[in-house]
Amino acid sequence: MISKEEVIHIAKLARLQLTEKEITKMQKDLSAILDYFDLLKKAPKLKTQRTLRGQTSQSLRADEIIEKPASMANNLVQAAPDKKDGYVRVKAVL
Repeated sequence: MISKEEVIHIAKLARLQLTEKEITKMQKDLSAILDYFDLLKKAPKLKTQRTLRGQTSQSLRADEIIEKPASMANNLVQAAPDKKDGYVRVKAVL
């Protein structure tokens, strides 16, 4: 478990003023976080392929332009509650 002095030091670095009750709670919380990191360190490492900079991966797909029918946009504009000159009208933001 993390010591009380370490919690006070961390709180001082973070410019926090903690009560005794908060220090005790932080001791438990920080210890739980550090224990979880220890658990993650023990997890098996995944083998990944390293690629050099500038090389592209084979798993990337090419960009494709997908044409949508104009009727879809027209249907959306027609369904809007307020429209003007073929555009959807909204309230001013600024």
